[in-house]
Amino acid sequence: MPNNHISHLLQELEHQATVRGKQMECNFTLNQEDLIKVEALAELYSLPKEELVATLLHTVLLEIEQKMPYKAGTKVIRIEEGDPIYEDIGPMPRYLAIQNRLQAGTKCA
Repeated sequence: MPNNHISHLLQELEHQATVRGKQMECNFTLNQEDLIKVEALAELYSLPKEELVATLLHTVLLEIEQKMPYKAGTKVIRIEEGDPIYEDIGPMPRYLAIQNRLQAGTKCA
């Protein structure tokens, strides 16, 4: 079984290296009450504040993406099991287009 521990450790180290390689430093302003909550959570879980804020923000962004409403347009984009699937004219397509534009602007030449 020791090989499983080493394999798991190596996978975790690789994951951490990948995550850290994608991190970018940002400066944000928080109101005092939120900062106190962040500091309290960071102390409670023995985490650096910056790591906790990054984790919280990531989790909230995933949740926002999941909750973004689908709004059916009039254009049928495909048929699934005999039912028409209409284009999404809600905020998600615009959000994804903005993400793609911003992502394209961060690529190195």
